Amino acid sequence: MDTQALSQRFSEVLADLGLECLGVEFTPSHGQSTLRVYLDLLDRDGAGGQEDGSRREVGIEDCETASRELSALLDVEDPIPGHYVLEVSSPGIDRPLFTAAQFAKVLGQEVKLLLKAPLEGRRRLRGKLVSVQGDRIALDAENKTFEFEHALVESARVVPDWVALGYAPQPKRGGKPAAPRAAK
Repeated sequence: MDTQALSQRFSEVLADLGLECLGVEFTPSHGQSTLRVYLDLLDRDGAGGQEDGSRREVGIEDCETASRELSALLDVEDPIPGHYVLEVSSPGIDRPLFTAAQFAKVLGQEVKLLLKAPLEGRRRLRGKLVSVQGDRIALDAENKTFEFEHALVESARVVPDWVALGYAPQPKRGGKPAAPRAAK
């Protein structure tokens, strides 16, 4: 099954809902396979925000509406043989990256990825995304820069910055996290 073609077809349907298909994952199984579709808001004007400067995120209502539309499309076109479950989801804070353009949007952030073939003996890399030029990606990991074509990427996700999100303590000036305080 061509997940890229399916993603493109889904994007055509979702555009009318103000949504875009970031990508599609298909997990085959003998019992019941899973077709996972990741959504984001379609950024028609390039601003990506609301009047107050905030950015609306994909909500449950968006996922429900998209699920109904995509289910109808899949019922009619039937591109996937066998039984499967359709899951429609927002990308979440550990956003998956499906295209080089999506990598470019998270430049400077930490990502983890799995390569289709080893690069300098490594298939799994985790590091800071330092450049994206066309389909060429550069990642600083393990004190060196790895450069590769996007076609070599099997899967990739953004690594959440838990400190910036407020879920971890700010590090002290020495670079170590603040020690928990003892209760008195």
